[in-house]
Amino acid sequence: MADKKAPAAGWPVANGEYVVGNPESCVAVVTLGSHGLDQAAIDAGAAISGPCHTENLGIEKVVANYISNPNIRFMVITGSEVQGHITGQCIKALYENGIGDDGGIIGAKGAIPFMENVGTEPVGRLQSQIVECIDLIDVEDTGKISDAIKNCISKDPGAFEEDPMVIELEGGAAAAGEESTSIKPTSPEMALLEARMRIVSEKMNEAAMIAKFNSGYYNGKIQGIAIGLFLSIVIFSLL
Repeated sequence: MADKKAPAAGWPVANGEYVVGNPESCVAVVTLGSHGLDQAAIDAGAAISGPCHTENLGIEKVVANYISNPNIRFMVITGSEVQGHITGQCIKALYENGIGDDGGIIGAKGAIPFMENVGTEPVGRLQSQIVECIDLIDVEDTGKISDAIKNCISKDPGAFEEDPMVIELEGGAAAAGEESTSIKPTSPEMALLEARMRIVSEKMNEAAMIAKFNSGYYNGKIQGIAIGLFLSIVIFSLL
């Protein structure tokens, strides 16, 4: 039998809309924008199952609840993708690529995929603790979801070797009971504004380059016609 550990006191540590099962299970399920799938996931053996609608705070809560329970080793992402937020793809990108220096999820396609309260250490812990991310995005078939959960349970490697990691999502501290000494990441709204300003600036530069090229091309064309006309007059005058 796989070795198990006690999760953090009061687990799940982050509040939210989820159903809790056996905390010693190795599987956690995110049902994205769907409803009515969570109990089926719990019945199949998942430790926790719940929706995740936003690509920032919502994902932060997922990370907080998963890394505070070392028994969770598999993450199943299922249910209908959240339009605009594209949360499922953002969770996959977080697991596969991590976050940049600005807190942005690398490779995420959501509107504001920024981790404001979750730094590189908790993300690295998630990447190490989760041995496999099962992509069932847009799948709402409870039979397929249950089969995926049971398949993960059959491969349970046991609890992660490190103790539960507890992070504080409100107040900006990096971990419970500790003062954060790191520089706080740029807020998602400001980061999005800066990104859009960069895009506008790039488009303006491109437009200026095109206008400059067209202007030079036009002037060169006029100059060429004038020279050609002058040479024609000279040649005809010599005949």
